Amino acid sequence: MKLRMEYQVLRKIVILSLVVVAVMMIMKGVKGEVYYVGGGKQAWHPNLNFSDWSSRHHFYVGDWLFFGFDKRMHNVLEVNKTSYENCNDVGFIKNFTRGGRDVVKLTEPKTYYFLSSGGYCFGGMKVAVNVDNISPTSPPASSLNFASPSKYFCGQIVMPVTFVSVLLGCIFFF
Repeated sequence: MKLRMEYQVLRKIVILSLVVVAVMMIMKGVKGEVYYVGGGKQAWHPNLNFSDWSSRHHFYVGDWLFFGFDKRMHNVLEVNKTSYENCNDVGFIKNFTRGGRDVVKLTEPKTYYFLSSGGYCFGGMKVAVNVDNISPTSPPASSLNFASPSKYFCGQIVMPVTFVSVLLGCIFFF
């Protein structure tokens, strides 16, 4: 009986340790901010100055771009610099269009070029995003602006909440 109880305690400790390590590894890899392209959840549409919007932000590897739009009318294509400058949607690099609420992870330091096809690029639906390699340290919690729809610190909010939830689940259910 005593041996069985010791085994159960040891099992709980091992499982909890594995969960903690796994969550820490996930938290290390999940950094970055989500930027709503154009500044709002449905802002990928003509007649917005996306160059002005992108110039007000500093993007880093690991950040995400959120494109919100009417999928029946618009799309999100990654193109090269020449196609971006000429609003050419032929021979695009990648079509990120999935459902009108699409995200793009910025995975490498470079300038990304995005546009919407069907002539909408000529109406201003294009954005260039310069991505740097190393993100500076995150601002202190007191300086976070949670009212801003263009930023969301998933590494500082979602992951710790997930970690605590998993930790409590392991403690009470194993």
